[in-house]
Amino acid sequence: MLKTMLFTCGLIVAPLVASAFPIAPAGTEGLYVVATGGEVTATYEGNSASWSNDLYLVQTSGDVFLFNNHASSVGASVVLGTFAAGTELIFRLFVNNNGNSYYTGPGSRNWDGQAHARVQTDYMPGTTLVSFEDGGDGAFNDLSFTFTGTSAVEEDPGSTVPLPAGAALLVTGLAGLAGLRRRKGKA
Repeated sequence: MLKTMLFTCGLIVAPLVASAFPIAPAGTEGLYVVATGGEVTATYEGNSASWSNDLYLVQTSGDVFLFNNHASSVGASVVLGTFAAGTELIFRLFVNNNGNSYYTGPGSRNWDGQAHARVQTDYMPGTTLVSFEDGGDGAFNDLSFTFTGTSAVEEDPGSTVPLPAGAALLVTGLAGLAGLRRRKGKA
């Protein structure tokens, strides 16, 4: 009867489909993943992608392979190492089918200008959930993984990291010297 009433009112009832693996919620696209200080562990949570995708931790010395969405077992974990608090961890999804790469963080990092990762802080206590979209349907279900020792932030971590005390003193001193030099030139 309820279904008939809803249909009569012009409402379409779609069944709710629960995912067998976690997907970070809408509104968390483009957030940065930062270390909270200490050891960081990545755990593969699952996917429903037809394309084959590899996940890498981006490093200046060369990206480190973590998981493949078709070959890795759900629950597989990798210790990424120890990171100082505030260190941004950038992850790259490589789509084997077309050669495209997508990165965590803002859409400006990606060739198409779109954010391809959702990042949810405290998915579980002390655990961040990241869900990637490989460019297909926008469902962010192509590779999901969690991290311990991380959180999500909205602002670029590079702009929020304070200068070390010595560097701050040096900048203050240089500014003071520049001010003295200007005064001397006017006298």
